[in-house]
Amino acid sequence: MITMDNIIDDKNPMIREISKEVELPLSAEDEQLAKDMMEYLINSQDEELSKKYDLRPGVGLAAVQVGVLKRMCAIYIPYYDQDGNLKNLDQWVLVNPKIVAYTPKISYVASGEGCLSVPVDHKGYVPRHAKVVVEAYDALTKQNVKITARGFTAICIQHEMDHFDGVLYYDRFQKDDPTRPIPNAMVIQ
Repeated sequence: MITMDNIIDDKNPMIREISKEVELPLSAEDEQLAKDMMEYLINSQDEELSKKYDLRPGVGLAAVQVGVLKRMCAIYIPYYDQDGNLKNLDQWVLVNPKIVAYTPKISYVASGEGCLSVPVDHKGYVPRHAKVVVEAYDALTKQNVKITARGFTAICIQHEMDHFDGVLYYDRFQKDDPTRPIPNAMVIQ
């Protein structure tokens, strides 16, 4: 089971390295990594398990964050209605994902982004595409997928894919004023 002890932070030079393409079909080792990353995200969002194992909640996790330089990331984003009922669940373990199309419209998260590998929060807005189309192999369904992601899900996918190239969210801040609202951007609450 992955815990916070397995997640490297931004002081570890490996977080800045370039991840390699993953060979398909997945090896048994890569399939296990996919399951373990997804399990971390699910457990981290469970109040009881999160507290028991001291897990920071997350919606995405890239393999490099657990010390594996492979282009693989898990995404687990449940969406709830106003009554607390699950209305949609975006979940994949994306292998070798590529953005094949995107909208020029920019979006950002109003509260700023966070990262399991960044223990000290950095304040600022991260400009991201409001909509992306991603092609990848999904280790959960064991098939190639084409995902059209919008809003928060699109932001999460772009955040995780940045990890493949050694980029952290605060690298994308506006240098002169990280907390200045981005003009004409879609703000995700």
